[in-house]
Amino acid sequence: MPALVLLGAQWGDEGKGKATDLLGGSVDYVVRYQGGNNAGHTVVVGDQKYALHLLPSGILTPDCVPVIGNGVVVDPAVLLSELSGLNDRGIDTSKLLISGNAHLITPYHQTIDKVTERFLGKRRIGTTGRGIGPAYADKINRVGIRVQDLFDESILQQKVDAALHDKNQILVKIFNRRAISTAQVVEEYLGYAEQIKDYVADTALVLNNALDEGKVVLMEGGQGTLLDVDHGTYPFVTSSNPTSGGACTGSGVGPTKITRVIGILKAYTTRVGSGPFPTELFDDDGARLRTVGREYGVTTGRDRRCGWFDAVIARYATRVNGLTDFFLTKLDVLTGWERIPVCVAYEIDGRRVDELPYSQTDFHHAKPVYEYLPGWSEDISKAKTFADLPQQAQDYVKALEEMSGAPISAIGVGPGRTETIEINSFV
Repeated sequence: MPALVLLGAQWGDEGKGKATDLLGGSVDYVVRYQGGNNAGHTVVVGDQKYALHLLPSGILTPDCVPVIGNGVVVDPAVLLSELSGLNDRGIDTSKLLISGNAHLITPYHQTIDKVTERFLGKRRIGTTGRGIGPAYADKINRVGIRVQDLFDESILQQKVDAALHDKNQILVKIFNRRAISTAQVVEEYLGYAEQIKDYVADTALVLNNALDEGKVVLMEGGQGTLLDVDHGTYPFVTSSNPTSGGACTGSGVGPTKITRVIGILKAYTTRVGSGPFPTELFDDDGARLRTVGREYGVTTGRDRRCGWFDAVIARYATRVNGLTDFFLTKLDVLTGWERIPVCVAYEIDGRRVDELPYSQTDFHHAKPVYEYLPGWSEDISKAKTFADLPQQAQDYVKALEEMSGAPISAIGVGPGRTETIEINSFV
C-alpha cells in the first residue's frame, strides 16, 4: 500500500495543514518527518480553527495515528502545551507516537539561537529563535540529546554536560551571557520523561509494519522546498530537508515504498524571513494579497512577504522532489483582479533564464518576467467541481499546471475543510 509525501513547493505557508487534514480521512498514519515548532499549520474544521506547530495535522482526524518521526526536533514543553490545548478542546491525542530517535530542543539551543541571530545584525537569517538550528547542529556534531535519553538519567547528565562544556564558554566569553546550569536542564528534562513516555515508540518499525499490512501512510513536511538546507535559497533556509528525500531519512520509510509526492502550491507566493524573493510586491497589490489571504505567520505572527505566482520555482520544486501532483491553495484570494501577473522566467544581467539559477548571486539579481492572465470577479468559494469555476479561473489553473510540470489534482477555494475541489484522488 502507498506511502504518500506531502510537502511545500514554495517557501512554506502554502496550506499544507489543510491538505493533510483533507487526506486524513483516507490515510491511517500521518507523519511529521522534519522541522520543529518553527513550522505552523492552520486547519479549519467547521467553525473551529486549529494552529498546529509541532504536531502532525492528522491529530485532528479521529481514526488517524499521528506520528512525530525521527527527523523532527522536539521541544518537550511546546509539545506538552500543544497536547494540553487540544485535549482542552475535546481532541483525543492518545494515539500520538513519538520516535525515540527524535532529537530534543533544550533551553541552551534557544539561547544560542537568539543571541547568534542578534549578533549577526543585518546578516541575520530570520530564524524564529526557537532553537531549531542549534538543535540540528548538535545532532550533526553528535552531541545531541534524543527523546530516548530522557529515560536514562546517567546518559542525559553526560550528554547535557558535554554539550554545555563549549556552549557556556561561548555564551560567557563571546556573548557576555550567564552560563547555563547542567543540573537545571537535567532536572527539567527528567520531569518530561513521565509525561511523554506513553507516546514514545520505534516509529520507523511501526510505519514499515503498517505499510506491510496494507495501511496508508502520509508523510508531511514543514516549511517548503525553497527552505530546504540543501536545495533552498541558502543560507536563508531551515536546518533540515523538507524536500521529498527528507521524508525517507526523517521517517525511516524507504524510497521504494513512496508512490505519490504531492506539492502544495499557493496560487500566488509568500515568504517569511530574510532572503531573495523575485516576485515580491511592495505596493497595494502586495498589501491586498496579505490582507485578503490573511498572510501572517502561524508560528511567529510576522507579516508574510507577498508576491505573484512564480512558475520558475514551481518547476524547480517539481524537479527536485519528483512531484506527481500539485494541490493548489488559496485560489479564492485572487478573486477581483482584472488581470493577474505570473512570473514565467527571470531576467538576470540582461539574459532570460527559464530555470532556477544555481548561483546565489544570480538569484539575488533575478528580475521576474511576467505574463498576464485574465482575472475573475465571481465568488468561487462555493465551487464543488472544476467546471463550477469561472472560465478565467479555469484558464488560470490550467496555465499554472502547464508551467509547473505536474498535474493540479486539487484546488483550495476557501479556508474551510470542505472548500476544496478534488480533481484527481490522491489515494
